Amino acid sequence: MSRSKHTGCNSAGRLGWFLSILLMAALGCQQEKPLVPVHFQGEAQGTYYALTYYDAQHRNLQPAVDSLLRAFDLEASLWVEQSTLSQINRNDTSYSLGPHMQEMLQLSLRIARESQGAFDITVGPLVNAWGFGFREGRKPQQATIDSLLQLTGAGRFRVEGDKVVKSDARVELDLNAIAQGYSVDLLGAFLEEQGIQNFLVDIGGEVLARGKKADGSDWRVGIERPAESPDAPRELQDVVRLTDLAMATSGSYRKFYEQDGVKYSHTIDPATGYPVTHRLLSASVMAGSVALADAYATVLMVLGPEKAKAFILGRKDLEAYLIFTNEDGAYETWVSPGLEQQIVQDTQ
Repeated sequence: MSRSKHTGCNSAGRLGWFLSILLMAALGCQQEKPLVPVHFQGEAQGTYYALTYYDAQHRNLQPAVDSLLRAFDLEASLWVEQSTLSQINRNDTSYSLGPHMQEMLQLSLRIARESQGAFDITVGPLVNAWGFGFREGRKPQQATIDSLLQLTGAGRFRVEGDKVVKSDARVELDLNAIAQGYSVDLLGAFLEEQGIQNFLVDIGGEVLARGKKADGSDWRVGIERPAESPDAPRELQDVVRLTDLAMATSGSYRKFYEQDGVKYSHTIDPATGYPVTHRLLSASVMAGSVALADAYATVLMVLGPEKAKAFILGRKDLEAYLIFTNEDGAYETWVSPGLEQQIVQDTQ
């Protein structure tokens, strides 16, 4: 009897072991099943957006993404009449600054200090006066420029509680140089909240990469070659690998006009009130967040090639890819040391 009981117990043990092996094999097959990327795109902020991510549940998160982008426009868009930003500019005090607006404004003030005023979210009226905003215009009179310069500069506003306090009611804020990047960061944070760790978010060429592709390779992002005209087809200058990094590009080669034989860029130097006249055509910045990359790309475009190089070399948290013209008008590039190894040599 004792032997019989022992044999039965051993048989049950072998059965349990066999079932465990089958279960582990089944789970292993599930884990080894390759993830299929989820991809969708749409329109937002006057441009496109595109998301690619790997999700074991294969969820289509586009409705939630669209909702997030619409909610963001209600805070930071100049084109939405009832947005928080529009209310600030027309001195309607019925708004309350939400956490996103608070963070963007404080970040803008910080970058203005770090760039010694090259980044300035009060420069919008000058942009409009030169005909690059949503108000029509062309080369303004010097008196107009001088008048508008009295309303620009980071010292013209401050944040107190949930309100913006301006030194003059005519001061206007424009978040175009940071808001789009910030919205990319928001979408990235949303994906991470959904448990998604490998993704690429792109809004109008401003990109956030997290993790890797399913095959273990890095995400690849192109840097556009400067065009001779606003309508010229887009071509790649180079391709970079991005892993857990953000990239944004600012350029002057598609947003300009000519008047009386002079080419005017949409990048306005806050110090002079005039469009920049240096030879820097494009600045791509890599940083920990897209908001930072977006803002500092604008800073570099204001500084020009030589000052931009010095600025980047003095920062451990930023990398840059600059495209500019030499004295003969030919294109040249400069890549910061920390970015050189990320350039993809074979882009085929």
